[in-house]
Amino acid sequence: MNPLSVLVGKAVRRASKLRGGGSALPGLVVERLDPGFMGRALTGLTHGVVVVSGTNGKTTTTKMVVELLQGQGLKVFTNRTGSNFTRGVAAALLGEVDWRGRLDADIAVLELDEAHAVHFVRLVPPRYSLLLNVLRDQLDRFGEIDATTRLLETIALATTGTVILNREDPRVAGIAASVTAADVVYFGLDASLRSTFPNDDELRGAAGIAPASALPADVVLEKVDGNSAVFLLSDAAPDPAGAEAVASESVHADLRLRGVYNIFNAAAALATARAVLGAAVVRDALIASLSAVEPAFGRGESLVVDGQALELVLVKNPSGFRLGLKSFDPAGCATMIAINDNYADGRDMSWLWDVDFDSLGLGGVEVVSGVRAYDMALRLKYDDVPVRAVEPDLPAALREFISGSKDSPKRIFCTYTAMLAVRRELSKITKVEVVS
Repeated sequence: MNPLSVLVGKAVRRASKLRGGGSALPGLVVERLDPGFMGRALTGLTHGVVVVSGTNGKTTTTKMVVELLQGQGLKVFTNRTGSNFTRGVAAALLGEVDWRGRLDADIAVLELDEAHAVHFVRLVPPRYSLLLNVLRDQLDRFGEIDATTRLLETIALATTGTVILNREDPRVAGIAASVTAADVVYFGLDASLRSTFPNDDELRGAAGIAPASALPADVVLEKVDGNSAVFLLSDAAPDPAGAEAVASESVHADLRLRGVYNIFNAAAALATARAVLGAAVVRDALIASLSAVEPAFGRGESLVVDGQALELVLVKNPSGFRLGLKSFDPAGCATMIAINDNYADGRDMSWLWDVDFDSLGLGGVEVVSGVRAYDMALRLKYDDVPVRAVEPDLPAALREFISGSKDSPKRIFCTYTAMLAVRRELSKITKVEVVS
């Protein structure tokens, strides 16, 4: 390890925090000074590295995996800021390593953007990879979804221990055919829930590849009722050769996470923790840890603003918006939508036309905002959803939304950079409390 690069990186990190700078800058600096920094810092961990990637759900699922493993007594390093580029991982490492670059952890669980994960796994082959889904998202960056599938396949092929795949996404499940150097296990859905989580082809009403529902899954989401869920856990992980696992026990969990998409992600997190821990897993502690997980920043996060509940719901592609609308009843709640098209959101917003907004028709939308406010307002008009105000300026829109719905619970559906801006502005204009 190059102590000088670590010291410089730590100094940049400290200066960046004092000036309110971006969380990834110190990582960029240390990557330039010492390209081997991450590889050396993450080598030698007892349980290796877990990479979490896919289109939807990376941040919340990573948080769940981390807390499940911590609940089993492991010291876990993760990129908590949610900066899921390699420089974000390097920056997070600078905050945890000592001056020699040594990391005190048993395992690393890292959320990685699909494209940056490919670069990361060349430097640090993961022992485990969790691949969640492939949906149309940021087509300006990734191209069509087959290109995203190839990125995830590269991650799987670099994995040395176990690849955990979504059985219900045919493109993800199909990656198993290419994996020869690692074991493969699946998480999945009961047949009664499959229509709730359509794959990309089903979402668009197109004829596509059918889900591989006959594959044995280590964890199956059986039932969902609000924030409660029942998971079917196999007696043992499925045989990589394809032999059926014996599903021995249904377990119930009351979750603090909201939204059906987060509950399916919980099945993914359970399967990953079981793959890491094997026979050493303590099942009751695993479910207790899952039940205690709070929403990740901006992902179904519940706040209190001037005495009224306000929920932030991140939306970034047709599936995510569709499931967000399905998960949260609009009745009695004031709704705002904020759509940006900055780089981190994806420039192509044509996917808004693939979302059905009929559920908002009765109550309407109080304010539409963001860079693409007028595009969003036009889309709502075609679904006969009343829009009371269009204000592209987010701070102004937020003030109008809060003052105009003082006596109502509130919900804001927002793209990534809009969510960051909303969260920042809320703290400026009103008292904000986090609901625990």
